[in-house]
Amino acid sequence: MFKKLMFLCSAMICSIVIAQGAAAAPANDEQVVADVVEQLRAAMNHPGDGAALKPLVMDELSYGHSNGKVQDKAEFIEALVSGASNFVSIALSDQSIKIVQDTAVVRHTFVAVTNDSGKPGNVSLKILMVWKKHDGHWRLLARQAVRFNA
Repeated sequence: MFKKLMFLCSAMICSIVIAQGAAAAPANDEQVVADVVEQLRAAMNHPGDGAALKPLVMDELSYGHSNGKVQDKAEFIEALVSGASNFVSIALSDQSIKIVQDTAVVRHTFVAVTNDSGKPGNVSLKILMVWKKHDGHWRLLARQAVRFNA
């Protein structure tokens, strides 16, 4: 009887330790990627001096617009900081995230009110993003947009 009681107590303690370890484990990569996508959305909406954007994108960034224009990291950040690309609001929906080792493929619908170089407008896009885990952080490597009628 004593052995059974000790076995049950040991099993319960192991279960509690495992459950606490699982609860304390870091968020899964999908949630982390969703969080950095949201950080990028917020930084694009309020770019300031670009400081919030820089750590979110890789130096090798290839940022494709729906009109075919492709920007590197410096051009992408400069366009937002200068107001050439100016987002009044950005809404993301229908997001999917697929993790493959140290790469994440993110797709979503991007609807924004813009004021590019002082010219008001609206844009509805389907977006494909490729995020790469680099030095423990997810950073945007590539992005391509395609227009659609909302």
